[in-house]
Formats: sequence, C-alpha cells, structure tokens
Amino acid sequence: MATGSGSLIWFRKGLRVHDNPALEYASKGSEFMYPVFVIDPHYMESDPSAFSPGSSRAGVNRIRFLLESLKDLDSSLKKLGSRLLVFKGEPGEVLVRCLQEWKVKRLCFEYDTDPYYQALDVKVKDYASSTGVEVFSPVSHTLFNPAHIIEKNGGKPPLSYQSFLKVAGEPSCAKSELVMSYSSLPPIGDIGNLGISEVPSLEELGYKDDEQADWTPFRGGESEALKRLTKSISDKAWVANFEKPKGDPSAFLKPATTVMSPYLKKFGCLSSRYFYQCLQNIYKDVKKHTSPPVSLLGQLLWREFFYTTAFGTPNFDKMKGNRICKQIPWNEDHAMLAAWRDGKTGYPWIDAIMVQLLKWGWMHHLARHCVACFLTRGDLFIHWEQGRDFNRIYSPISFGKKYDPDGKYIRHFLPVLKDMPKQYIYEPWTAPLSVQTKANCIVGKDYPKPMVLHDSASKECKRKMGEAYALNKKMDGKVDEENLRDLRRKLEKDEHEESKIRNQRPKLK
Repeated sequence: MATGSGSLIWFRKGLRVHDNPALEYASKGSEFMYPVFVIDPHYMESDPSAFSPGSSRAGVNRIRFLLESLKDLDSSLKKLGSRLLVFKGEPGEVLVRCLQEWKVKRLCFEYDTDPYYQALDVKVKDYASSTGVEVFSPVSHTLFNPAHIIEKNGGKPPLSYQSFLKVAGEPSCAKSELVMSYSSLPPIGDIGNLGISEVPSLEELGYKDDEQADWTPFRGGESEALKRLTKSISDKAWVANFEKPKGDPSAFLKPATTVMSPYLKKFGCLSSRYFYQCLQNIYKDVKKHTSPPVSLLGQLLWREFFYTTAFGTPNFDKMKGNRICKQIPWNEDHAMLAAWRDGKTGYPWIDAIMVQLLKWGWMHHLARHCVACFLTRGDLFIHWEQGRDFNRIYSPISFGKKYDPDGKYIRHFLPVLKDMPKQYIYEPWTAPLSVQTKANCIVGKDYPKPMVLHDSASKECKRKMGEAYALNKKMDGKVDEENLRDLRRKLEKDEHEESKIRNQRPKLK
C-alpha cells in the first residue's frame, strides 16, 4: 500500500502528454503518480446485436483508434519514467478501489460534458471528498467551458453560431503558455493487490481484427496527431486561404481537409488549445486570411458551438424530448437502413462513401452531408437517430460528378465498378447490357439496382418534410407522440392515394 504524497491521473479523453492540465497538476510535487485508464464495458464490450461491427456505442474503427492512442500514450509515459495502468470494469467502481488501495492525496481528470461521465464523475468525486482526496478536474477538451457560456447567455445555450461567438469572446488559452512536454514524470508507487493489465488487442476485447490492405490510413495517438498537425500547418498559404464550403469530397489519396477531427474530437490526442494557438500564430504571419465561419479557426469554433449546445440541451442526441429538434414521423424500414449502412443502395456515389466510412472510419464533410441527406430528407425518409447508431437535397448522381467526373473515388472504394465507362459510372443501371457485360458488372447481379428512384423519392421526402414543418409550426414545437402518429397515418394515406393515381395513368407506348 502506497504512502506519502501521491496522485492519480485518470485518463478518459485527453489521451496526450502535451497541454494536459490534469497531468500537469497530478505531477507537480508528487512523490509518485498513478496514470490510469479503465476499459469500460459500457463503451468497449463487443455486442453481436450492434447495428454495425463493434460495441453498442462504437464501431471497430473507433475502438482500434482508441487502442492505438492508448499504446502511444503508454509509450510516451514510459519515456518519462512512468507507464499506463490499464483496468477493465465499471469505471466508478475501479476508481474507488484504486483510491482505497493507493491512498493518494489528489485525483485528477479532464472535465467531460458527456451525460454518462457527468453522472459517473459525481459518484467518484463524492467518494474522493468523503476520504479527503483533493479532486482537480479542469476543462481542456474544449477552448471554452460550456457551462460558463450558458451562464453568460442567461442560462440557455446560444442557438446560432454568430450568437455563440458574440457570447464566447476570446478563449483564455489565447494568451496563456501551454505545457507541451516534460523532462520526467513521478514514478509509479506500489501497485498493491490490484490487477493491472497492458493495453489489450482487438482480439482480447472480443473483436475480429480484420486488417486489410485498404484499411484506414488514420492511425490513433498523440504522436500521429502532432505529425499530421505539423504537416497541415506547414503550408501557411493553404491555412490562410482555407474555406470550408470549398473542397473536394472525392479526394481520398490526399484529403482536402486537415483530417484533424479524429484526433481532436473523441479521444483528445491533439489539444484544441494548441491547435488554436498554431492557427493564430500563422494568421499573424500572413497579410490576409479567411475568417469564421469558413476558416480553419472557424471550424474549431463550430466544434465549440456544438459542444455548448449539446451540453445545454437535454436529449441532444435524440429527437424525442429534444426541445430544439423538429418532431418528424420518420419511416421505419430496416431493409433500406441496412442497405444504406452496407453501401448497397444502388447509387455508386452513396455506396462508395459508405464503404469509405466502413473501411477508414472517416469521410469528407460534404460526403457526410450527402449520405445523411440520402438517408433522411433526401430519399429514404429514415430517422437520423438510426443513421447515427426541408433543406437542400444532395443528388446521389450529380453531386459527385461535379467533383469527380471520371469516378476515380467510386472505382477505388467500389472495385466492382472499376471498368464501367465514365458516362455510366454514377448511373450504371443506365448502361446497355453489352456495356455492363464488357465491364464485368451486371446491375442487379454484381451491383444492386437503385433502391429508390431519386427524382420521385426526393419529391416525396420534400412533401413529408413540408407537412412535418407545418405541424411543428402549428404546435409551436410542442408535438407529442399522438400528433406524430396522426401525421404518419396521413402521410401513408396520401402516399397510397398517389400510388393508386400513378397506377391508373395510361402508360406511354
């Protein structure tokens, strides 16, 4: 059992050494320090019933990325005279056991806005306080503290980007000096009777490690994050002139964006505060640069806006019980949902994007817009919640053509279409049978027929969205389950009547 001045640093997000205030505080003046990560079954345990391969909360790509990030963190800690102590179990119970065994004076961990961790942190803090352990939980995953933004805005989150910027102002990190490295860290104290493990492999967690030649080029970890950041910002002109609406979603060999989102978002391999300072330094060195919301800095601030909105909106990730979400009677069609998920819609542009997501765990933001639109308001009218676990509609045909007329992106991710002539690559079902035969791709056999006809499906979705918006306006946003059921019945009846009329029309000869 450890004695003396010790601390425990609990890693969740913030899987990095640079600019990690919790790590900095835990290491200061400590004779020993325990760096802990808990493999949480709630997040990591393999679930055969999950919508896609992985757990009920994360796909295999994300879990692989996390494990790579943990191994990189462990390697960095070892270079500084420490190492990562990995446990498996319910985090609250694990942390209590650690505090009981090690008798540390300080518990440090990064503040997390996720409702799951908010509840968990209360449990851990209560126990720590009852035993006289100091708790330090700084905000460092975001530039701003979402709670402070909401307080400044009268107790509610700003619901527009511009109003958020007005309330937020300049982040405190703009002028602060960040701790980027250490010469050493305190050693680990006596482990006692607790069972410690190394960072597990995918197989040890119950997953099949289906490594393949075309697997994701985006590897997890702080080292990879810093390397990518250095490469991205080395071209100051590109950084200064970056505009988000511009960019090619079909560029896959060299993506048209920084691809920093995986490293910033979920596991904090890269500090958003450090990224902010890097961008500000470049802007100071150039004569002219783009501004929010389209600039690179603007993208970082969009992230802050959504974190704040999510934190201040109960049920933000759901439709029901979400006060800022339109209530819409979405269709329920498991077969269509599965075809969309698996990249078998019959629309090559949509399918190539979904295959890229399956293999790489990432896609360009415009590609995300396209597949999300196709699933929801554009063609299938299926609930956005299912895609996760009355606006512009992106054509699954013409949108991709604009960026990639030769279909190189489609040919890469859908090799079954690699020999299809470019005039048919976005609409292979229109190719004569002789052309399909020559291309070794018969539509309906080697590649699926379109699951819907885009022109008619998008018109039907627009009509349904219009009805749903009208109902939300009429009810002043207070739409209940009965209202949705009534509207769903009306939409189904209208669709049935329209189908009868179409069937009665004389067919053109």
